[in-house]
Amino acid sequence: MSLSPYLSDKKLKIQEMIHPHSELKFISNEIGYGVVATQFIPAGTITWVLDRLDREFSPKEFQAMEPLYQNILDTYTFRNNKGNLVLCWDNGRYVNHSFNSNCLTTAYDFEIAIRDIQVGEQLTDDYGYLNISSPFRAFEEGTRRKVVYPDDLVKYHKVWDNKIKKVFHRITSVDQPLRQVIDDEQWKLIEDIIQGQSQLKSIFSNYYNDINSTDVIEIENSNQG
Repeated sequence: MSLSPYLSDKKLKIQEMIHPHSELKFISNEIGYGVVATQFIPAGTITWVLDRLDREFSPKEFQAMEPLYQNILDTYTFRNNKGNLVLCWDNGRYVNHSFNSNCLTTAYDFEIAIRDIQVGEQLTDDYGYLNISSPFRAFEEGTRRKVVYPDDLVKYHKVWDNKIKKVFHRITSVDQPLRQVIDDEQWKLIEDIIQGQSQLKSIFSNYYNDINSTDVIEIENSNQG
């Protein structure tokens, strides 16, 4: 099967909801593929947006699948605060982990560059906020943290919140190629936050607590206070 001439002409315009100045590239045998910047991406740039083509799977749907499909979802999905697995349809599923990531997710279904990203540099996330189901030892980076844990959001959300706050105000002052996939209501909320008319939500709101522990509920309540 091949694309029609019309779709081929439109390919660049509908390619993905990850930043268009990026591409999928082989990194190494140890890491595999990753998403690399093809142009300079300044801090404050929205680098990925959850969109209508991203697929969400409930735990029940996951359990009903054959092991082949479960393995794919285990590899390429993240878990949202409802406990559902989210599969990105674009190159977003290839963004690699880093304990010193240059992108962070927000409470608003988009990710933001927390520092300048240079040409040829990977776009990276900290998998600690993706609600992983079990711990894993990450690729060695020389950082204090060596293992990603399911409850890293509980431990580090304040650190990540501070990093987001430092660049969030830049959203409306830098070029945003993904603006077209953010609805006007959401954009108005971003503007209100920057202008001090609304409060920036904590990244902790993305946390999924499958054991509903009391200590986690207390932390969440303290963040809202």
